[in-house]
Amino acid sequence: MRIDIITVLPEMLDSPLNYSIVKRAKEKGFAEIHVHNLRDYSTDKHRRVDDYSFSKGAGMVMAVQPIENAIESLKKERAYDEIIYTTPDGKLFDQKEANILSLKTNIIILCGHYKGIDQRVRDLLITRELSIGDYVLTGGELAAAVITDSVVRLLPGVLSDETSALSDSFQDNLLSPPVYTRPAVYKGLKVPEILLSGNDKLIDDWKYQQAVERTKKLRPDLYKKFTGETD
Repeated sequence: MRIDIITVLPEMLDSPLNYSIVKRAKEKGFAEIHVHNLRDYSTDKHRRVDDYSFSKGAGMVMAVQPIENAIESLKKERAYDEIIYTTPDGKLFDQKEANILSLKTNIIILCGHYKGIDQRVRDLLITRELSIGDYVLTGGELAAAVITDSVVRLLPGVLSDETSALSDSFQDNLLSPPVYTRPAVYKGLKVPEILLSGNDKLIDDWKYQQAVERTKKLRPDLYKKFTGETD
């Protein structure tokens, strides 16, 4: 998989894209991740990528020209399955979206900034708009890092345990069950006896039931998806 990230703040992505699982995926050749400075595609002598809004509202808007130049330049080199724009009003990014994107070959992520991008970019160039939550960030760089990490870890061979990603929270609209390690007793609290039984079938049944109960209690919205309930 190849992910090209277009941003006005490339330095913000240095750390999250060069450590842990993402770093391992790149070193093993499972993922290529390239960060592009949007200012490099500006024709303005000051490398500006924004301009005032016609609506006269506060804040600046990312202009068409540098974004189009950046995207079209990348598209000349290869075909892209998705051109994603990170924006607060996009579709909420979840595990289902991560699973879908992990099956793609080439992706562009355009990091939103300022008061957003010219609507014509969204109409003509963007194929998918995603948000990581109902809050505002300095820019879309952190959202791009979250999406990249979530997707890359799903690629076959990236994780040392091939089944690990399949048992993560949200894969089946369920939270993960509680987990324990040694010691078996800590400050009077004991590991559930069933986990010490060695009976894989009973342990799996217990974990499933715990996952269902935790989801119902902590995330009733997910529990409705799990049960197929509708409002």
